[in-house]
Amino acid sequence: MVLRMLSFLPQEAFHLVLVFFLSFLIGLERQELRQSGRRTFGGVRTFPLIAFMAYTIAYMSKGNIPAVLLGLCVVGGFMVVSYWFKQRDSLGAGITTELSGLIVYLMGAMVYFGHLWFACTLVVVNLLLLELKVVLEKLAERINGEEIVTLGKFLMLSAVVLPLVPNRNFGPFAINPYKTWLVVVAVSAVSYGSYLLQKVTRGRGGVFLSAVLGGAYSSTVTTVVLAKQSREAGCPHAYSGSILAATGLMYIRVVILVGFFNLALAKRLAPAFLSLALLALVVGWFWSRRSDGGGAMTVPEAAARNPLQLRSAFGFALVFLVMLAATRLAVTHLGSGGIYALAAVMGLADVDPFIMGLTQAAGNSTPMFLALMGIAIATSCNNLAKAGYAIGFSDRLTGRWAAAMLVGLSALGMLLAWGVAARTL
Repeated sequence: MVLRMLSFLPQEAFHLVLVFFLSFLIGLERQELRQSGRRTFGGVRTFPLIAFMAYTIAYMSKGNIPAVLLGLCVVGGFMVVSYWFKQRDSLGAGITTELSGLIVYLMGAMVYFGHLWFACTLVVVNLLLLELKVVLEKLAERINGEEIVTLGKFLMLSAVVLPLVPNRNFGPFAINPYKTWLVVVAVSAVSYGSYLLQKVTRGRGGVFLSAVLGGAYSSTVTTVVLAKQSREAGCPHAYSGSILAATGLMYIRVVILVGFFNLALAKRLAPAFLSLALLALVVGWFWSRRSDGGGAMTVPEAAARNPLQLRSAFGFALVFLVMLAATRLAVTHLGSGGIYALAAVMGLADVDPFIMGLTQAAGNSTPMFLALMGIAIATSCNNLAKAGYAIGFSDRLTGRWAAAMLVGLSALGMLLAWGVAARTL
């Protein structure tokens, strides 16, 4: 019944109701500011009137843009006068209310032109910016210039450089510059996301949470940091369990990165690697909760390092190209033994370039079975390397327990990967 009645109403009636509702929300938020005793422009009546003015001008001029812009200039003039009076009374006065008035005017015009979603979104965002003033100002105080530069670097890598790179194959190894740089962006995005989480949670959550977040960035770096921290902490259960948990995140990271570029390979890899990740996290959690006699634990701040150094990005791209070429040469001239040997060597260093190289070749120049086994060998050898780091850098108990768990995880990873790879033959 209600819908039938609404169908008889003109479209303009619905537009006017929407214009009033959206502008009233902004006016209501600004009215609260006026009631606090501060001089400000407009409230629950003024802002709807501004929006009605914009809609009326657009309606009477039949959508004539110069007429709408002329009305915007008139409203802008009132805003200038309002801001001048506020500055005369208080030099620290802001301009957000006046700018909100201009936003409300534009919203009224957009509703007339039928851009309802954009008008609603604009008002909601404006309302959030006004209401979350204290939160946003505190956030700005916590973000230093280095963090802004880091974000700028990530945007440059992803939004500026990537669209300019040619998307076609070159040379005998079929090197695709676009896919190469896309790998750099993907690895940087995962590392940058972990880096931001570490910055937000710094000093909270204890060693285990720091290990988990650090493992998403680099489980090798996190292992070294935790091992060094354990010498002074006297908490072997907590630190050895956290090292295992960091390695568990490595498996999740690998599945995510592989899934970006080779979904078929990721689907075959996911059951084994996600099972290993869950096992490492659960065992690491319970092991880290065991009592160590009251040692003082410290959170490893050094694990949260800036991952977006441009030199590192270009270096990763170069190493990735070398590993891609080496993988294809090994498949052509050395067969599976060459891939396995290359995986073992790279597992002792940085597994990301080698694994990303396999994702590009898997199913094409490299059989799926060979790619799965290569990734499994690389990650297992990386676990063995971390076991060595744990023994070398940590105290005796932490090193032994962490190494034993990492070696066991490495062996289990090989068994699961072999079972998955055998089903692809």
